[in-house]
Amino acid sequence: MDFLASGSKEEKAGPTIETEITDQCALFAQPDDDFRVEVLVARGARVAQGMPVLRSRRHPELTLVAPVAGEVAAIDLGPGRRLSRVLFFHVPEAGRHQHDVAAAGGGDAAAVRALLLSAGLWPSFRSRPFGRIPAPGETPAAIFVMALDTRPDAPSPRLALDGREEDLATGLWALAGLTEGPVVVCQDQGPDIGGMAGLGVRCHIRKVAPVHPHGLAGFQLAACHPAGPERTVWDIHAEDVAGIGALLRTGLVPETRLVSVAGSALRERRLVRCQPGADLRALSYDIARPGPHRLLSGSMLDGVESRWLGRWHRQVTGIAEASRDDRLHWFSAALHRARRPLPIIPTAALDQAFGGVLPAAPLVRAIASNDAETATRLGALSLTEEDMALADYVTGASPRLSAMLRGMLDRIAAEEAA
Repeated sequence: MDFLASGSKEEKAGPTIETEITDQCALFAQPDDDFRVEVLVARGARVAQGMPVLRSRRHPELTLVAPVAGEVAAIDLGPGRRLSRVLFFHVPEAGRHQHDVAAAGGGDAAAVRALLLSAGLWPSFRSRPFGRIPAPGETPAAIFVMALDTRPDAPSPRLALDGREEDLATGLWALAGLTEGPVVVCQDQGPDIGGMAGLGVRCHIRKVAPVHPHGLAGFQLAACHPAGPERTVWDIHAEDVAGIGALLRTGLVPETRLVSVAGSALRERRLVRCQPGADLRALSYDIARPGPHRLLSGSMLDGVESRWLGRWHRQVTGIAEASRDDRLHWFSAALHRARRPLPIIPTAALDQAFGGVLPAAPLVRAIASNDAETATRLGALSLTEEDMALADYVTGASPRLSAMLRGMLDRIAAEEAA
């Protein structure tokens, strides 16, 4: 998959990176997330950036904080107080919220965990199996720090970490206290990422070929520390680890993350530093080509259509759409609904889509036939939808393998919880 090699000529030449805080941003959740919250602020209130605004009803110690200094413009909750959206308008004068980091700075692992939960940085972690935010009391068997991203047009983590070696080292030290296992930093085959000195044998570097899908956390942990029902493994982006270090050093939640804005519907590719939950329209409107298009939070392979930047996303992708009439004749619509699923033919491209780490054909067969026992034995619990996106791309599978994997993971999770 050479056309999916990471990096770009612009990044290697030293691109211009602008900071763009959009006028609107949001904290939001999908209906399937079932994230029930207690609202800590009122509509119309002014909030400082990093100030707690939502608390999980299931885990009260877990809070979400304001992504920007501003005013709470709208609070939308679904049935059962499920989070739909909290909308913020940017008001720079609202300032930044200072967190108390005295206890966590002393090296107490429990205090570090409590700080991350109260300062809104806990959702930076993703727990496998199932690809969810880890429970507050969960202890992983290992933590993978992704200092590599091989998705098309992904921003280089090296750029995001430039000049932040001290914060990265502090963040890695904090992560080591959250697990009794190793902290694995996955990076490209260039010089070692700075900030690793003096962290001990439990924190080590794993160098990865900069070709997609090798830069996805699922395949890296499947190769080294496979996840299982009794063996959870976390992953986190290296920039978020540096953000943890900055929080411990200053008491302030980082304001921005490095994001790539690219795609066929845009005139140029740009790199910006923007707040979490930023407005995708504001990030792309001045470089959009004329004509209809869709904006994805994420890459062209695994992005989802959205107005706002997703929790774990560092890309905005604009995709051009041909103008067409979506209304099908009733007979054509009936034939479309009645057709059989398209077959998946094992090819070398399918093997490459799994990075040579997992047995592609048997695993795809198990997922497609809903054989959870076989899929689990073959390594499916280490994967999430993003890890299946390239397989969907090369096979054109219908229904999509990523959707079938999510359905299987949800069923396994429900059985484990019963």
